[in-house]
Amino acid sequence: MQTLGFLGTIGGTGTLFVWSSFHAPWLAPLAILAHGACCAFLVNGFHELVHDSVFRTRWLNRAFLPVFSFLGWYNHVGFWASHTEHHKFTLHPPDDLEVVQPEQVSWRRLARMALFDAWGFVHTVRGTWRTARGFLRGDWERHLFERVKPEMRPAFHRWARVVLVGHALVVAASVASGWWPVAIAVTTCRFFAPVLQFLTNATQHIGLMDRYPDYRVCCRTIELNPVLRFLYWHMNYHTEHHMYPGVPCYNLAKLHRLVRHELPPTTRGLLRTWASIRPILRRQASDPDYRFVPPLPERSR
Repeated sequence: MQTLGFLGTIGGTGTLFVWSSFHAPWLAPLAILAHGACCAFLVNGFHELVHDSVFRTRWLNRAFLPVFSFLGWYNHVGFWASHTEHHKFTLHPPDDLEVVQPEQVSWRRLARMALFDAWGFVHTVRGTWRTARGFLRGDWERHLFERVKPEMRPAFHRWARVVLVGHALVVAASVASGWWPVAIAVTTCRFFAPVLQFLTNATQHIGLMDRYPDYRVCCRTIELNPVLRFLYWHMNYHTEHHMYPGVPCYNLAKLHRLVRHELPPTTRGLLRTWASIRPILRRQASDPDYRFVPPLPERSR
């Protein structure tokens, strides 16, 4: 229900955009923004499939993973190598450089993602091209594929080539057949209006403690409405996800109800969450060493 429901959602918004491009051009801009806003959450489904926890049957996880990887321009080989380290050494650099504190969010960055993240698209294509040519980018990739998982490096580069060739074929076939909106709906989908996904996803660790071995103070759980929770693949229960990463995402709400008496207070809603984060970011801008420590229940401190 989660996987096919999500794919059905982005399939529906993509079809609406393609149809409106030919029959209702006035609707096409709104349709592509809605399509992009949903497709931006591909990374969260991709993340869950990497965990091998969406389906009980492993091959089903492995069957859907390349679909999400291709549509979102993600490299599941690289992410698997990175994300296992992130869970083992959460916010403990240099063993976890997937998330590095302090993080900052600028209005310029949010404005860039409101309509089309052109910089993100160019950066992604360039990075995929570089990976396809056999190069590693930055200290983190070198750490992963030269020290931690060197045996995975060939597959890492091979998948980048598959993504480049595959999207090139999609674009060529779409243009040649006259169905050019298909290329936009498939190849550039996640770069349209990704601001909602960014604001949702960024709540996971931003402003919180690093180098501290308690998931309750380095991860943030928030409450969201059912629609956003579905699109986000229930990762709003992020503390619980780090505590028990083998629990399927759609069961995290049940887990939250079982352990919430030992967790910090949970903020309800995305706007209230960012209202609580903003003062932390302001202080970190002037004091980069500051970290917010959520209050823990007295009985479990």
